[in-house]
Amino acid sequence: MVSISAKIRKEIRREVRALRKKEFLPAVLYGPKIKNLNLQLDLKEFEKVYKQAGESSLISLDVEGQKEKFLVLIHDIQFAPITGKPIHVDFYQPPLKEEIEVTVSIVVEGESIAVKSLGGTLVRNITEIEVKALPQNLPKEIKVNIDKLKTFEDYILVSDLQLPQGVKVQREAKEILISVSPPEKVEEEKPIEDKEAEKVEKKEEAEEKKEEKPSPEAKPDSKKETK
Repeated sequence: MVSISAKIRKEIRREVRALRKKEFLPAVLYGPKIKNLNLQLDLKEFEKVYKQAGESSLISLDVEGQKEKFLVLIHDIQFAPITGKPIHVDFYQPPLKEEIEVTVSIVVEGESIAVKSLGGTLVRNITEIEVKALPQNLPKEIKVNIDKLKTFEDYILVSDLQLPQGVKVQREAKEILISVSPPEKVEEEKPIEDKEAEKVEKKEEAEEKKEEKPSPEAKPDSKKETK
């Protein structure tokens, strides 16, 4: 299990900006059976842990001055709009004996012949999926191998997912996760010169038809009256 250390944060809100400038990340720890704690931790250390655990795997949080380590989930992260760096994080300690629901990313592995050799396009209908399990059984991600997608008729269903023990997916089993669509037939674009020539030709045809029509003044002779 991935672990991370933190300290009790004493700075009040107006001093949090100075804390961030020192490469520390403000955080809060909470849960149904613990008292809320304001924390601070090393930003780079957090980024490393977040990359390893994501938001669906338990991590061990070691808070300075606390006797026991907290088994927590990275529950919510705020990011700076310009830099994309984390500026605040929530750690949530769930009840370890109760199942919880989280969203897990679906990671594609392997190579599809329908894509590589037939020119198809991989269609991912579902990129994240909701699962339910005890906190200690929650996976960071679910991997899907696409080697079986050899034709445009092949597909991967939710029921095809290889789930870790104790993990239940919260979607219909017959839903299509991934498929391959055939290449679209694109009509060949005509060169600009051909387009211009075609316009001139159509214009000439229209003028010829106009000339063939009888003039309004050229009326047929009316029959002479016989006395």
